Amino acid sequence: MNSGFLKVAAVSPRVTVGGIKQNLENAVRELRAAERDGIKLLAFPELYLSAYTCGDLFLQRTLQEDCKEALLTLCGETKGTDIVVCIGVPMVWKARLYNCAAVLQNGEILAVIPKTYLPNYNEYYEKRWFASGDGVRGTLTLGTQTVPFGQMLVRLSEHAMLGVELCEDLWVPAPPSTSLCLAGANIIVNLSASNEAVTKNDYRRSIIATQSAKCFCAYVYASAGVGESSTDLVFSGACTVAENGTILSEGERFAFDGSRAVADIDLDKLLAERLRDGSFADNAAHLADIPAVSTCVPVPETAFAHVTRRFDKHPFVPSDEREKDARCREILSIQSHALAKRLDHTGLQKAVVGISGGLDSTLALLVCVRTMQILKQPTENILCVTMPGFGTTDRTYHNACDLVRAFGAQLMEIPIRDAALGHMRDIGHDPSVQDVTYENTQARERTQILMDLANKHGGLLVGTGDLSELALGWCTYNADHMSMYGVNAGVPKTLVRHLVENEAEHLSENVACILRDILDTPVSPELLPPDKEGNIQQKTEEALGPYEVHDFFLYHFLRFGTHPEKLLFMAACAFEGTYSNEQLTRWLKLFLRRFFANQFKRSCLPDGPKVGSVSLSPRGDWRMPSDADSADWMDF
Repeated sequence: MNSGFLKVAAVSPRVTVGGIKQNLENAVRELRAAERDGIKLLAFPELYLSAYTCGDLFLQRTLQEDCKEALLTLCGETKGTDIVVCIGVPMVWKARLYNCAAVLQNGEILAVIPKTYLPNYNEYYEKRWFASGDGVRGTLTLGTQTVPFGQMLVRLSEHAMLGVELCEDLWVPAPPSTSLCLAGANIIVNLSASNEAVTKNDYRRSIIATQSAKCFCAYVYASAGVGESSTDLVFSGACTVAENGTILSEGERFAFDGSRAVADIDLDKLLAERLRDGSFADNAAHLADIPAVSTCVPVPETAFAHVTRRFDKHPFVPSDEREKDARCREILSIQSHALAKRLDHTGLQKAVVGISGGLDSTLALLVCVRTMQILKQPTENILCVTMPGFGTTDRTYHNACDLVRAFGAQLMEIPIRDAALGHMRDIGHDPSVQDVTYENTQARERTQILMDLANKHGGLLVGTGDLSELALGWCTYNADHMSMYGVNAGVPKTLVRHLVENEAEHLSENVACILRDILDTPVSPELLPPDKEGNIQQKTEEALGPYEVHDFFLYHFLRFGTHPEKLLFMAACAFEGTYSNEQLTRWLKLFLRRFFANQFKRSCLPDGPKVGSVSLSPRGDWRMPSDADSADWMDF
């Protein structure tokens, strides 16, 4: 299958002001390096062949003609390659001089695109030399080639369309790249000469990332660097590749020998975002002038074997500690304010929650405590119910009870063993047969108790099940699957863990000690008896595989519709050295099989807040027939 990746590079080699032959040599050297590295799209800075800081030398015929010859030479150097090269060059057309980007491939000049917006303020003085390319459309002759001239698109492949803008074009309120993307471009190259000033780099990174997010595109930015005139300005060679709001790669600024940023952009991901967002297509319908497509050139996608992109093991969890802390604060606020709204709307003052000593019920209790703070109600209004069954261990039982007491909530204990045995007798089930009936009898008994207690005490039953369990169907239908409000329904298991860890850092040492022990406890529904030493015997991740792997599958499968073969490749990269390909293949097949088979449970979920970009609510983000066939997804 097509990998969906395309390797791109923004480069800023050392430049010589007016040294066109030297700049050409540097460009050819970068082209050869790009060939070796499997790069398919190579972007140079604005006016690279001449340098940006030539001043009135731009009006010299010698510079103009030498740049044209250098461009033709570089074009010849591309013959026999499929790399698309974008390079800055001054170009005369109809007795006017334009600041242009030339697009080259395989010995041909595909297009020459003039800069639209010319800065003429502060340190910039471009209108002294150049004309704006706004609305310009025509052809020019370069050597023996007749080349399209003006703003246009270049189709690289079935899945990749290239648009080009130059420096200032990005900084204006309505950048040309917006129209280019609405017309079909999903890769924007910006040939720039952005000088450095204190704090400017932060803002520049921000607008690159933001534009790539607004336009659901990849943004390849190459700026002028060392070698430009330092008469009044300094250029750093800022090179950046962004994708849909994320900075994928950045070159080293102020590198004396030049800078380079290389990344594998994910074309499938960009397409998935555009398909999901109907407003993008609606906005495109209002375009007054859609740029023409210059030509279609064959640029093969980067093979899996040559993709060097790294993939985050835990896509739901920020890697930066400060960002993670802020994210955890925000998620708990979303959950607790959602629950507060529901209690306020129903006129109920009590929350009922089943406490097991596991991660999910612990998070639900933490949410309930915050909710009572929001409503200015005492924590005694939280009724916590522990219901020891056949699989309950001393460790989880004591952790559950100790945590409830530490928060000052009500604690009620209702053992379910006798009730479960009585029910098994009623339905004629042998308790020695510890099958799904044995397990689900306990789960449904617990939910019945909680529902009835909520009715008795005028409370709201708060669900504890998380997003990962819903995806895998790891819940008992009409038992822990059901509640009056599911506060954890939008939180995957890996994030549940970090939310609890984060709270442990902000609460008293007594509470933190309990939380840390809960975090160290194996994940288990505790529906099967413990081992001879009284330890948990039924461990969820031994049956399903690691939650960190399933959450990786869940994120990319739902968020971007990633093909299973590509998803397996990405997982192998992310978990290299941790899990084998055989293990990942087995777990992916299990994930897909269970995801399709358990949609019926998700089709009737109780209400619960969405907290991130992935949700399985049947009323919101995920509408899927319960009897959809998984065969095509399993064939990899």
